[in-house]
Amino acid sequence: MIRSRVLAASAAVAATLLSPVVMTPVASAAPCPDVELVFARGTFEAPGVGGTGQAFVDSLQSKLGGKSLEVYPVNYPASLDFQTAADGVIDASNKVQATAAECPDTKIVLGGFSQGAAVAGYLTADSVPAGFQMPAGLTGPMPASVADHVAAVALFGKPSTGFLQMIANTAPPITVGHLYAAKTADMCIPEDPICSPAGGDSNAHNLYPANGLTDQAADFVVQKIAAAKTTGDASS
Repeated sequence: MIRSRVLAASAAVAATLLSPVVMTPVASAAPCPDVELVFARGTFEAPGVGGTGQAFVDSLQSKLGGKSLEVYPVNYPASLDFQTAADGVIDASNKVQATAAECPDTKIVLGGFSQGAAVAGYLTADSVPAGFQMPAGLTGPMPASVADHVAAVALFGKPSTGFLQMIANTAPPITVGHLYAAKTADMCIPEDPICSPAGGDSNAHNLYPANGLTDQAADFVVQKIAAAKTTGDASS
């Protein structure tokens, strides 16, 4: 299992830094929600938000009071195919940008677990690392104006720089951009070797729903949502 996660994290790092050249808004007749959660599941989890994602969704919903919440599971394979992790960045970027354009007062929350945390983390990047070869059809980071619509980011078990260097020495570190850093909850169990240099227990990578970190992240997100302005300026 740890080998599978190693390969999967490498896939995300190698192929998912960037957002698409063209973003096509998704038309919807439904009312704009108060909160839109865009969440990427971990490796080999079934389509949807996965176990950690669902625990986070449940906790977030319980803390939002009367606010409406819509959940968008990022559409990507979450497999060992190094190229398809880019699908997650493209899909998440399209959804975020479409929501910002169509529902400017909706507070967007980005999230992900494991490989999904890499997808979400790279989505916030300030720039393309020097020397990185962009995959065909992809361009640079999302427009800076989009960050005003993102109230918070919740990452669970995000691959560490040391872990990335171990599995793929060409993979750049996951650096949350400056527009998102203050509103990002980067949750890592100390024993989790995927995100913690000192971690040595691969089972810890699956314990985020059980150890309170999904609740802590939900508390953080709710605070950021409450601080965000109704105009879509979520930079507080």
